[in-house]
Amino acid sequence: MRSVIDILDLSVAEIAELLATANDIIDHHEKYENILRGRKLATLFFEPSTRTRMSFEAAMYELGGNVISLAGGNTSSAAKGESVADTIRVVSNYVDIIAMRHYIEGAALAASESGTVPIINAGDGGHCHPTQTLADLLTIYREKGHFDNLTIGLCGDLKYGRTVHSLINAMSRYANVRFILISPKELRCPAYVLEGKDPTSFIETASLEEAMPELDILYMTRIQKERFDDEEEYLSLKDSYILNNEKLKNAKADLKILHPLPRVNEIAVEVDDDERACYFKQTLYGKYMRMALILKLLKEKDNPKKESLMPADAIISDVKCSNPKCICQSEQELKTRTIIRNGIRRCVYCEHEI
Repeated sequence: MRSVIDILDLSVAEIAELLATANDIIDHHEKYENILRGRKLATLFFEPSTRTRMSFEAAMYELGGNVISLAGGNTSSAAKGESVADTIRVVSNYVDIIAMRHYIEGAALAASESGTVPIINAGDGGHCHPTQTLADLLTIYREKGHFDNLTIGLCGDLKYGRTVHSLINAMSRYANVRFILISPKELRCPAYVLEGKDPTSFIETASLEEAMPELDILYMTRIQKERFDDEEEYLSLKDSYILNNEKLKNAKADLKILHPLPRVNEIAVEVDDDERACYFKQTLYGKYMRMALILKLLKEKDNPKKESLMPADAIISDVKCSNPKCICQSEQELKTRTIIRNGIRRCVYCEHEI
């Protein structure tokens, strides 16, 4: 039995397998209509969601399975102080697989250590979001036909943007992929995301206009109000980038525009009619990739061996993780575990430097 907490939990070969399954579902949907009859998915969403939660639920129903759902921690025993570990132990008794979104970084990894069914991370705070990346990958593949030799512009909130972090990790494994990181200095990509990767593959800039002519993919993101502790800082940054038709004048004719959604005002509505806009297709592709992932994990679940995602060289630390948004700060009796990566000791749960 295994879980998927980070996109790196899936090998390049496994991603190719998921892409093949998703494409087969698109082409032969009828083959899959009752394949999971009698199986149950729990969607546990402690943070608001539209696309991710509904696409997981649609995915399970279209595979012939059933869904039980929690939308909002205030409607569960979490509001009474129940730990993530205890919630997962209980829910594991009712279902075959769990998709969980949580506002605390590292919550999904902690859940995977406690559960007795596969856990899919549907977003943990500002950390990572592997199934959104699967949606992104299927979109890129169907629109471009390949992953190699692409220049990808990532624009907006690169600090808290968990979808950006996961996409960088995924696409860095393909040949000759360049990233142009477009953000204000306050929202630059965290160092831990770039550690261990080829530094020549990354260019940082504050100018979307200057980067535009080079891009094969433009990945816009929302400045996320819910991630800021200081509302004044959010208000000063929220309109940093607004994509409109004027800014697209110097873009490539075959540029593809992605966005994990929801958008606020970072993409003008006029762009929706541009044939290069792919963000609504992206939401549909997300359903197919989640169908493929659910199938894969439930097939592997028949192997009773539990596979821990805790790194073998992780050690319990005497120093508690200082990230206030880390699961170590709130979970009952959870010990901070650390690992050394590229000479830096980091928390296993949230990757914050210790």
